[in-house]
Amino acid sequence: MNLTDYERFFPSTLVLETPRVQLRLLTMEDMPALNAIAGPPEIWKYFTKELNQPEEMRAWIEVALQERKEQKRMPFVIIDKDSNTICGSTSLGNISFYDKRIEIGWTWLGKESMGTGVNRHAKFVLLSYALEAMRFERVEIKTDQLNERARAALVHIGAREEGILRSHMQMPHGRRRDSVYYGILKEDWETIKMLYFAELA
Repeated sequence: MNLTDYERFFPSTLVLETPRVQLRLLTMEDMPALNAIAGPPEIWKYFTKELNQPEEMRAWIEVALQERKEQKRMPFVIIDKDSNTICGSTSLGNISFYDKRIEIGWTWLGKESMGTGVNRHAKFVLLSYALEAMRFERVEIKTDQLNERARAALVHIGAREEGILRSHMQMPHGRRRDSVYYGILKEDWETIKMLYFAELA
């Protein structure tokens, strides 16, 4: 049986690791562990859903797994190897094998994992997989224009701000979000690795 490109690069057994984090396929069985860290409302200030509601978390996971079936997205849980616990989730999505383009997104962390380096390690292993193993040309990441912390973090991993899409996404409580897009190209990756990820490269 011939595998699709998606099946070849995103088998259910795929595990991505750095010394600090392990990323593996999100499953519905992970819901209790995710619910356990999803409580603080400030986690969801810039997120498109409020996943501290268990029914919202279930629906969000169901959408992630459906988009995986449709070969549009690979959703991961992020495991902090220091504590061997699930500390959040992230995905590779909006995948175009023809255009050699992919997006890192759908990312959130429990409050205790913010600012600990977990997110940086997760971004590094996802970028490495997309630009080296998959040999894609472009990785894009978008965030809320108002999310200064996320925007600063993206600059600190070498991502280049590319533009703002106005009134781009619907947020809870009626707000319309302007999204800022950032990109990292394969041609820049070796330099970015040396400048921003020297201890991991």
